[in-house]
Parts: sequence; structure tokens; C-alpha cells
Amino acid sequence: MTIDTHSQREPHSPLRRIIGSVSAILQTRLELIGIELAEEKDRLLAVLFLGLAAMMLVTMALIALTALVAITFWDTYRWQALAGITIVYAVAGLICALKARSGLRNAPLVFEETLAEFEKDRDIFRRP
Repeated sequence: MTIDTHSQREPHSPLRRIIGSVSAILQTRLELIGIELAEEKDRLLAVLFLGLAAMMLVTMALIALTALVAITFWDTYRWQALAGITIVYAVAGLICALKARSGLRNAPLVFEETLAEFEKDRDIFRRP
């Protein structure tokens, strides 16, 4: 009878300490995931906004340039001028598409720091 009451009163058994440590580690890692997710969301929103603004402004500039070239060469080389501008736009668009594809392929891993911390935790628990 004294053994049962003694084991129930012992608040810091090894199993409880291990469970508490694992719980604290998981909580820390989940907080890190949340922070990284918030940072990534903010970064993506900023890039999206700037990208849309740039696209709008460049589109306006290209429309103005096209009109300027068409007006300038209207009497002499109208279709050649428009064909030249079309080729320039197509090449620029292709270059942008290739750069965008490259940027997506070379993007860093999401939650890279969290994964590194989980790897460290796993290494610590594997040690004898």
C-alpha cells in the first residue's frame, strides 16, 4: 500500500519528464512553423503586389510605345514596325517566362529551418 501511494505522489518520474520534454520540443517546433508560415505569407503578398504593379505599369508603357511606333511609321513601314514590336514583345515574354520557371524550380524549401531543427532533435534522441 505504501508503494502505490509513493508512486502516485512522485511528480517527476522519468516518463513524465520525457513526455514533458517531447511536448515542449513539439510546441517550440510548431511555433517555429507558424512563424515561418507567417513570414512566407508576408513575403509572397509583397512580391505579388509589386509584381502586379510592375505588370500594370509595363503594360501601359508598352501600349504607349506601340502607339508611338505605329504613329511614327504609319505612312511608310507600318506593318514592318508593328511586326518588329510584336517580335520584341514575344522575345521579352519568353525570357520572362523562362526566368519565372527557373525561379520556381530553384525556390528554397518551405519550412527549411523547421526541418533542420527536427533533424537535430532526431539526432539527439538517437544518441546512446
